[in-house]
Amino acid sequence: MTIVASIEELEALYLPAPGPASTEKVAPRLTPQYRRLVEASPFVALATVGPEGIDCSPRGDRPGFVRVHDDKTLMMPDRRGNNRIDSLRNIVRDPRCAFLFLLPGSGTTFRANGRAHLTIDPALLESFAVEDKAPRSVIVLDIEEVYFQCARAIVRSELWNPARHIDPSTLPTPGEMLAAMTDDAVGGEAYDRAWPERAKQTMW
Repeated sequence: MTIVASIEELEALYLPAPGPASTEKVAPRLTPQYRRLVEASPFVALATVGPEGIDCSPRGDRPGFVRVHDDKTLMMPDRRGNNRIDSLRNIVRDPRCAFLFLLPGSGTTFRANGRAHLTIDPALLESFAVEDKAPRSVIVLDIEEVYFQCARAIVRSELWNPARHIDPSTLPTPGEMLAAMTDDAVGGEAYDRAWPERAKQTMW
């Protein structure tokens, strides 16, 4: 295996150097156009880092669920989940954080990098309530840089092409995966059967 071991080696491998379209798009704050991407997106990949390593967590909600507080600040409600709080543990200990926004039907993705903290301000939590259920915390991202991402990954993957969607019946279910990992102590068919109603009752 041949390993790239220096920045000089890496940069030489990826010539020509990035052009203006790749560098001029980076901004230290939200532009009006970038704000429109945030407000349209229903899905974000949340990247954090902590003492145990890195974490990337899917976050989804109604379009525009990440609130633009101002052109340097984004706010994301932490909706109900499995209570592992891996990402939140990281943010409490290391504020470095990134949001990657996806927009169904569009090849454009949008990245926001910065430093985050958690708030449990009662009025703010209540302002994010859905169906009278407020999040337990809100992730506040202080923006350091933002930019849109090249569409090649979305185009190559045909991510939004229904003809390329995977038939769920060809994949292992959560219940099957849990059962295999725990010698049937957790998961199984009962877990899968209960999931739709459990999700319905705990969505927000």
